[in-house]
Amino acid sequence: MNDFTWIFLFLLTGGLALELWLLWRQAVSVRTHRGRVPEAFAEKISLQQHRKAASYTLENIRLESASLLFGVFLLLAFTLGGGLNWLDARWQSLEIDPLWQGTGLLLSVLAVSTLLELPLSGWRTFVIEEKFGFNRTTPGRFLLDHLLQLTLMLAITTPLVATILWLMDKAGGAWWIGAWMVWMGFTLFFTWAYPSVIAPLFNKFSPLQDLSLKERLEDLLLRCGFNSNGMFVMDGSKRSSHGNAYFSGFGKNKRIVFFDTLLNSLEADEIEAVLAHELGHFKRRHVLKMMLTMAIISLLGLALLGWLMQQAWFFEGLGAHSHSHAMALALFLLVIPTFTTFFTPIFSSLSRKHEFEADSYAAQQSNAAALISGLVKMYRDNASTLTPDPLYSAFHHSHPPATVRIAHLSSKLK
Repeated sequence: MNDFTWIFLFLLTGGLALELWLLWRQAVSVRTHRGRVPEAFAEKISLQQHRKAASYTLENIRLESASLLFGVFLLLAFTLGGGLNWLDARWQSLEIDPLWQGTGLLLSVLAVSTLLELPLSGWRTFVIEEKFGFNRTTPGRFLLDHLLQLTLMLAITTPLVATILWLMDKAGGAWWIGAWMVWMGFTLFFTWAYPSVIAPLFNKFSPLQDLSLKERLEDLLLRCGFNSNGMFVMDGSKRSSHGNAYFSGFGKNKRIVFFDTLLNSLEADEIEAVLAHELGHFKRRHVLKMMLTMAIISLLGLALLGWLMQQAWFFEGLGAHSHSHAMALALFLLVIPTFTTFFTPIFSSLSRKHEFEADSYAAQQSNAAALISGLVKMYRDNASTLTPDPLYSAFHHSHPPATVRIAHLSSKLK
């Protein structure tokens, strides 16, 4: 142990205490207001539905608390507990190329973390989601989904990790510039391929069949100058009754997707307004801005790693016996969230700003009243809390609180 060990433990403990305190504040806020529906929603959300949302939120808070504690335990087990050293020794004992030993170490950490977190995911699906009537998946499909996710993750990550480790070994002190270029190329390719290659492995996507609705939405796309590779309905109902809509991809491979549950819940004008909101993200270049932000952060992160891997105290402070490139990358990926916890509100604030801008665009291109009624239905159907704690929301919510968002949209009514 050295000074860096104590800095790491101090930030880890402080971050955990902060997150648990925020969850406690959220629970207090939800409990305090569960007996009365906020005035803005009183006509459309019943007290029974409001109380269901409160209970649902409180159940998720308890699970999130357990997840936080488990995450800290797992991090300490990998670092100061010697887990990484044990895995590294197993791979070192194999008489294979050092590049593949390092790749194996990183993939092992990824696979072990995913498998150990599976019970928490199962509890969320088969206890909480089931209790509140949202779950529609089966244990067999649940396990198959996670097996497929793990397989894809390993298949996609293996060449990426191997390439970065090769650059770390062969490209000299400026390896991180080449690694950043590889990472950005991978990110762009994944974003482009996801709609038509990866997502269909998990769900069925059918072209929108409602001709009247399709014509209405195509008029909206024309007004907004948005070209897509089609509008599709996803069979989200085979796993959950939650509803949503999104568009993904870029270039000519953009795809607009509606959950079948959403189409069954909203009216045509509400669907149009929800789509207008999503198009607002495109027109205001939010996706591009976030990609550029992440590109800058990843470049700075890789530059920082390039410096840290030359410092013996970095390895020793986290309990690592080996000072290999693979060990440096594994340690960095594991501990960097500990050092960035306190920056979370910045990114959440930026995301909420984008949501306000997209709402304003939707109010211009469609109907603000329809977007309000559609959002209220989504809050109701998804059992979203209407009374979050402001500080918790500032840290963790990518969307504005329901009352704030509805008030903002109400100001746009003509």
